[in-house]
Amino acid sequence: MPPTNASRAKARPSPQRTTNGSRGDREPESVDNVTRVYNELHALIVSGQLPPGTRIAERAVVARMGLSRTPVRSALHRLQQEGFVASVGRAGDQRLIVTPLTRGDGREVFLIVGHLEGLAASEAASLPAERRKEIVRRLRAVNRELATASRAKASPSVLFDLDVQFHEAYVEGVAGPRVVALHRAIKPQSERYARLYVNVLLAELPTSVREHDAIAAAIAKGDARAAQNAVETNWHNAAQRLAEVIAEHGERGHWLLVDPAASAGRGRRATK
Repeated sequence: MPPTNASRAKARPSPQRTTNGSRGDREPESVDNVTRVYNELHALIVSGQLPPGTRIAERAVVARMGLSRTPVRSALHRLQQEGFVASVGRAGDQRLIVTPLTRGDGREVFLIVGHLEGLAASEAASLPAERRKEIVRRLRAVNRELATASRAKASPSVLFDLDVQFHEAYVEGVAGPRVVALHRAIKPQSERYARLYVNVLLAELPTSVREHDAIAAAIAKGDARAAQNAVETNWHNAAQRLAEVIAEHGERGHWLLVDPAASAGRGRRATK
């Protein structure tokens, strides 16, 4: 979907150096600084303001944030561990880029999210009847709003937010802490794909709405297995739809992962 307004922290002026070369007024390298860098870059990547394949220069981030390299490196390392940033190039010439969006990676991400949300839906269906009713009321209300907005051709950002609200209704406050933590880490990666390819995915919204109805119905019945299957089916179908869209419209940033020398070699061989 189109990017939401990512929060932008203002870069503070670089601290002045004292005559002995040390930094006067030095800011502590606290966890808060690492989190600050991580949150800003994460928001820019997920929203698409830092597109797939964009180079991330450590020096530029340091200058922008007004911090030393230590918290910036820590934040970049975390983003790399979570799959938002990738290292490309050979030894001695490595650089960091925003992880490309590819057909295989997109499918994997969607299926992982589906499994995690399937576990959450199973938990939701196992809750006492009154608690289930609250969740189902929320699910059906949001899904009706999504269907109405789709027919009215609402903006992609509105449709995207409604879809997110639907899935959060049976995950947040329902699933166990480990599932929620994993979900919060991986779900934004699926959002990168949904935002970028949203304009060609909107035609499939009526299908998604029907699949959402099946999820709500299974939770309402208290059928844990059916709820899990309904969620995983929804995400499996979404993964298939995404793969078809990427096959037609192309991957983003993937060319940066190709070894130029190897590509040239393949090209030479192909012309023989």
